[in-house]
Amino acid sequence: MHIAIAGNIGCGKTTLTKMLANRYNWIPRFEPVDNNPYLEDYYADMNRWSFNLQIYFLAKRFKEVVEISKSDDAIIQDRTIFEDACIFAPNLHDMGLMSDRDFKNYSDLFDTMISLVKLPDLMIYIRSSIPNLVQQIQKRGRDFEQSMRMDYLKGLNDRYEEWIKDYKGHLVIVDGDTCKFQQNPEDFKRITDQIDARLYGLFPEF
Repeated sequence: MHIAIAGNIGCGKTTLTKMLANRYNWIPRFEPVDNNPYLEDYYADMNRWSFNLQIYFLAKRFKEVVEISKSDDAIIQDRTIFEDACIFAPNLHDMGLMSDRDFKNYSDLFDTMISLVKLPDLMIYIRSSIPNLVQQIQKRGRDFEQSMRMDYLKGLNDRYEEWIKDYKGHLVIVDGDTCKFQQNPEDFKRITDQIDARLYGLFPEF
């Protein structure tokens, strides 16, 4: 079984991944941040490093989703290959931070990869406003994120909303502004109740 958590930078994906992995005894797969060889360079010069970073993420995520498809374990994934290609790369292209040539190259590669994988069994999307994202980003204090452009963050949020509106798979939406699942056990229970209904209810969605 493949569970995935989607959402903008700073929305709480990693925290929720850890909490749900512990709650259901699922195996967590985390986004490669600490050992990413491009991330600091990217935030310092997005125009120069955007293509390199997105190819790095695409390769890592494709390898991961293939491994998940071959596993008999229940795995929960922090961010998906679909977000890279449907949100992050197009946003960089629209902002003029990825050239037409690089974006076409990236898109052709993604189209080939995506023909070989399927949607997660359940997608959990954490919706969050820009002020809440900024607060969370500042709170976790990663140096390379502090120079992030506000228009970049807003462009990602807009694309997330467009993507999730047309998402065809099984979906749970969490309001990241009001649902404080890390601090409030009742908020976390509301999330797990929705998951239980979809995965283990009398009339599960799949």
